[in-house]
Amino acid sequence: MRPAAARRPAPGAGAPARPAGARHLPNPRLTGLGGGLFAGAVMLVLGFLDRLLFGGSLTAYGVLFLPVCALTALWIRSGDLLTAPVVAPIAFAVGLLPAVPGDGGLGGRLMALITALATQAGWLYGGTAVAAALVGVRAVGRRRTATAAAARNGSAARPGGAGSPGRGGSGTPRPPRGPGRPTAR
Repeated sequence: MRPAAARRPAPGAGAPARPAGARHLPNPRLTGLGGGLFAGAVMLVLGFLDRLLFGGSLTAYGVLFLPVCALTALWIRSGDLLTAPVVAPIAFAVGLLPAVPGDGGLGGRLMALITALATQAGWLYGGTAVAAALVGVRAVGRRRTATAAAARNGSAARPGGAGSPGRGGSGTPRPPRGPGRPTAR
């Protein structure tokens, strides 16, 4: 049994108490697939609402696309960060299906979709850039947190480096290379 000084406090004991009526923002962690489904479903609903309320205004649709990209990039879990900029253009295209006016059956609807994708490329690139920028900020923050944690633990090795356990290394130093042995580069 640990001495009393080494015991950890109960969960929530060190955290400041929140007032009873205080609320916090949701902080879900979506997988890559979940992020794609979230963005696609929200854009599909927004496409229908845009068609219903604004008569298919592609500018309104583009403006609504930007916060969806931001939320998707913020809510995707750390291991799946690179999927956020990938699912953004897919969600944009999915949501455009109900938003664009299409006359003349399937061919007319397809031509309207392609035209809308071409004319609204600025919104598409902008939303994808928002997602990519947020993913970049989160990745840098995650790297700094891991580096700070490794420094606190007294580890001289880079977290996730070649000599660390879990990345193919055993955590022990390699034997010195002798003459005639090739160097790894």
